[in-house]
Amino acid sequence: MQPGTIISGDRTSTAEERLDNAMRVARALNDAGVGTDDCVAIYLRNDFPFFETSAACTLLGAYATPINWHYTAEEASFILRDCDAKVLVIHSDLLKPILGAVPDGVTIVAVPTPPEIAAAYGATVPDGLPDGVIAYDDFKADKDPWTDAPPASRGTMIYTSGTTGNPKGVRREPMDEEAQARQAMQIQDGFGIPVDASGVRTVMTGPMYHSAPNAYGLGAARAGAAIYLEARFDAEELLQIIDEHRITHMHVVPTMFVRLLRLPDDVKAKYDTSSLQYVIHGAAPCPPEAKRQMIDWWGPVIYEYYGSTENGIVTIVTPDMAINKTGTVGKPIAENQIRILDDDKKDLPPGEIGEVYIWRPHRTDFTYHKRDAARREMDVDGFLTNGDMGWLDEDGCLFLADRKNDMVISGGVNIYPAEIEKALAGMPGVKDCAVFGIPNAEFGEALAAHIEVADPSIGPEDVKRYLSDHVAKYKIPREIVFADSLPREDSGKIFKRKLREPYWAGMPRRI
Repeated sequence: MQPGTIISGDRTSTAEERLDNAMRVARALNDAGVGTDDCVAIYLRNDFPFFETSAACTLLGAYATPINWHYTAEEASFILRDCDAKVLVIHSDLLKPILGAVPDGVTIVAVPTPPEIAAAYGATVPDGLPDGVIAYDDFKADKDPWTDAPPASRGTMIYTSGTTGNPKGVRREPMDEEAQARQAMQIQDGFGIPVDASGVRTVMTGPMYHSAPNAYGLGAARAGAAIYLEARFDAEELLQIIDEHRITHMHVVPTMFVRLLRLPDDVKAKYDTSSLQYVIHGAAPCPPEAKRQMIDWWGPVIYEYYGSTENGIVTIVTPDMAINKTGTVGKPIAENQIRILDDDKKDLPPGEIGEVYIWRPHRTDFTYHKRDAARREMDVDGFLTNGDMGWLDEDGCLFLADRKNDMVISGGVNIYPAEIEKALAGMPGVKDCAVFGIPNAEFGEALAAHIEVADPSIGPEDVKRYLSDHVAKYKIPREIVFADSLPREDSGKIFKRKLREPYWAGMPRRI
C-alpha cells in the first residue's frame, strides 16, 4: 500500500486522482446550484466518491451531510428536507427504496455500486437509472477543475439522533486556515495519527456516515495515510487484511473485538498482527474482559476514547490505564477540562456522581441546524454536556455511571428511544410504550420495548413489521414485552427506570 492510496476490492485510488476528481465534482456541484453554506447529502457506503464529494464540498465552502444508508425512506426524507440538500450523491442500488422520498428540486447523482460492495451486501445493481438521475461519472465529465481559493471550511454536518424523535444536524461555524489546521491536529492527535502519516496503513471498518469513522477516514486521507476499505466488517477478513497489508493503525468499535475474540484459536493463529501500532476504539462501552484479552493478543496497542459528535475526542484510555483503572473512559487530552455538576450546576468533588460537562480549547463552535435553543440548553459557562452521568477519581480519570437522557449505544451506534417510541405511538392497537437499553454481550446494549396494548392480538412480529416501515432495522427492539399497563410516576409519565432495572441487576455497569 503506497502512501495516500485508498484500496477497495480490486480498485485503487491515488491521492492525485481523488484531488482531480474532487475539483471536477466541485465544479459540477457549483453548476448544480451548490454554494457557500449549502448542503450536499452523501448516501454512500465507504467508497472513493465519499472522499471526493467531501473534499469537493470543502472547496466550495459547503457542508457535506452523510446520511445513514440503513435509513427508511421516511428517515432519509427528514434529513434531506431538514438540511435543504441541493444535491444527493447515492450508490445506485440504494436509490430505488428512497427515490419517492427525495424532495423536489434535489439533483440526484448515482454512483455505480462497486462489485466488492455489491457482493458484501448482496445488492442488486440496477441496469439503468431513472429519468432525471445523473450518473456520477457523467456529472463530473468534461468539467474544468475548480480552482477558486476555497472559502472558510464548513466541514461535515453529521446528524445525531434526537431525544425528541428527530435527528439534529451538528452545524459548525466556518473555519479559516488556522482553525482548519488546528482541528485537523486535534483529530489526528486524538486518533493517534501522526502529522506525517505517510507511514500509516489503516483499514476502515466502520461506516463513514458516523461521526468518528468519518473524522478518522477523512483525517487519515488528508494526512497521507494508505487506507484499505473493508466493504463490510468480517472478523477473519479483517485479520487477513492486517496480515496482508501490514496495517499499523485502526479505528474500531467494541463489538468488533467481541467478534474477533470469538474466532477459533487456530483461525487467530493464522494471521500476523504484529504490524499494529495504534488501535483505537470508542462509541460504546467495552467489556473489561474483552479489552484485557485484546491487549493480551495484540499487545499494548489498544487505546480508547470518550467524546461525541459535538465535543470531539475528550479523553483517552491508554493500554496501561485500561489494565490498572478498569472501567475508566480516560483522562482529558491536551488542555481539555471536565467538570462534574449536580442538578444545581454546582461542582461535585471526586467520587460523586453528577452530569459530565466538557470544555475544549479552540473548539470550533457549532449549533444544531435550525435548533439554536437545543444548543444553548447543553451549555454551562462554555462547558458542554453529552448528557452522561459520571464521576472523576482522585487522579482525574473519568468514569461513566449512566445517561441522563435515554440514549442507547448498540454496537457503537447511537439510538434514541424517543424515535422508536414516536413510531410505535402510531401503531394501531398500541396505547403506550417504553423503549430502553438492556445489556447485550455482543453489542454492549440492545433495545427492549415494553408495550401497553389495546389490542391483545398484537404479537412481537407485528410490532417488528410495523416498525420496519418507519425506522431503520437496527432500531427495531430485540426484546418486546406486552402488558395491560405500565408503571407510572405520579405525573402519569411511564416509570422507565422500574422497567429497566431488572435487566441490569447484578451488572457492574448501567450503560
